[in-house]
Amino acid sequence: MNPLTTDDRAALDADEVEQQIYLIGDDVPLPDKASSSTFGAKAWNLARMDVLGLPVPPAFVLGTRWCQQPEAVHQFWPEALTRLEKVTGLGLGDPRRPLLLSVRSGAPVSMPGMMETLLNIGLTETTLPGMVRLTGHPRLTWDAFRRLIAGYGEIVAGIEAFHFEADLDAVRQTNDERELDFASLREIARRHLATYAREAGEPFPQDARVQLRDAITAVFASWHGSKARAYRELHGLSHDMGTAVTVQRMVFGNAGGLSGSGVGFTRHPSSGDPLPWVDFLFNAQGEDVVSGRRSAQGHEELATVAPYLWENLKQVCTQLEQAFGDMQDVEFTVQDRQLYLLQTRNGKRTPQAIARIALDLWEEGVIDAATALDRTSHLDARALTLRRVASANGDPLSPLARAATASSGVACGEIVLDEDRARARKSAGAQVILVRRDAETHDIAALELADGLLTQRGARTSHAAVVARQLGKVCLVGCTAMTVDEQARTLSIGERQLVEGDILTLDANEGTIHLGETRIVEQVHEALLERLARLREMAAEHQHV
Repeated sequence: MNPLTTDDRAALDADEVEQQIYLIGDDVPLPDKASSSTFGAKAWNLARMDVLGLPVPPAFVLGTRWCQQPEAVHQFWPEALTRLEKVTGLGLGDPRRPLLLSVRSGAPVSMPGMMETLLNIGLTETTLPGMVRLTGHPRLTWDAFRRLIAGYGEIVAGIEAFHFEADLDAVRQTNDERELDFASLREIARRHLATYAREAGEPFPQDARVQLRDAITAVFASWHGSKARAYRELHGLSHDMGTAVTVQRMVFGNAGGLSGSGVGFTRHPSSGDPLPWVDFLFNAQGEDVVSGRRSAQGHEELATVAPYLWENLKQVCTQLEQAFGDMQDVEFTVQDRQLYLLQTRNGKRTPQAIARIALDLWEEGVIDAATALDRTSHLDARALTLRRVASANGDPLSPLARAATASSGVACGEIVLDEDRARARKSAGAQVILVRRDAETHDIAALELADGLLTQRGARTSHAAVVARQLGKVCLVGCTAMTVDEQARTLSIGERQLVEGDILTLDANEGTIHLGETRIVEQVHEALLERLARLREMAAEHQHV
């Protein structure tokens, strides 16, 4: 990637700057020359949703060109910030009406979880009281502040996450962090400030504009991070595309009551069933769901507790599919009963789901036959064959434990706990199951080697689970019966103690874990093959007309 020279920066006239910095919201139309290449796919889809009238928080976008030399953008984003402040009626660093921001990456193609996000930018000791007055919610404010310190510390200052996890564990002890009151969260924030100063060698920045400047720089820099580079190399993507950065008004799923955050697919990503498939956490921010460090509830709880929100979400899913012409992977937040959309993109899916979704969308009139044919042209009987576990005598199998299915299928292999062990055992010809405490994207190199992934924590829609599905890996997450001791290189499932090299079978069709090898049977999805045959016959007939 060629950096901007001094002459290049001098040549950036007002029109060129405007083409590389965009506002989303306040009825702003899409710029004529804008595209996913300039906006980044995430911001481009946000802008398209905004034009459709869907609930998208206002934002400004620093286009992909700035990734070449992000220092150059710092003289231009303050003007975009002024426009965003005018739209929201809030001010970054304003002690009375503070504007809080998220800073997110977004390449021209989807790279789930491979770059960085910072939330709650703009909270300082000066703006904390104003945020409490503005929201009437001290718990929300202190929760957002302690999250900011930890997230900023990890991403900008390079502090290891376990330092902040230790602060959290010391205060919450055995309690769920979502149940902590504002006094406990205030204590965590104070501990985080001390941890930051100790580990970074300087105090946490209390200037909101410094926070935003450094957040923008860090998110651009994450394009060059090891996991992002590994992902691009794995998928044959150019290192020259660059990422855009979206700076967006925060909405708060951690506002208590009927607030929360979710990630979901407009259709089931493994089977293709035509109902939304959602992970949701009440009183949580979006990173809690996608980070892989927290387990989430399925959409059943959302539908039970807030049926009107569930119906609203289903309507939005239908609208998105009709507008984008495909199954969507959607990130959303609910703040005080109000639904906000933060992202949509074409969802990763299994071969079975590819066929089912393309055929259903064609029959529903969302896509034409040519599009359905193109999306399914690579599928044959082998691709649509399902593997299932079975006992030797036909009796029901008794699983060791259960977990949530993130990517269906069956995998059997030796337990490995990291990339080095996975690489060594694969070189020796073994099949391996990667077992981790959390489903995190920095495990991508180990995941690419593994035949399956099993995690103690994490949601079905976490970024690592999405990548596993894209790679065609069997994946089970959130096995609450399992405890992983990475230092001792052991794990326990229920009362069973296991070590690296022991054999596990993952049945992600049923969400079960079995000790040792099991008999595996193959089952061809005849109904899907018949529907594909009819589509192909019809296309062939039209060719001869």
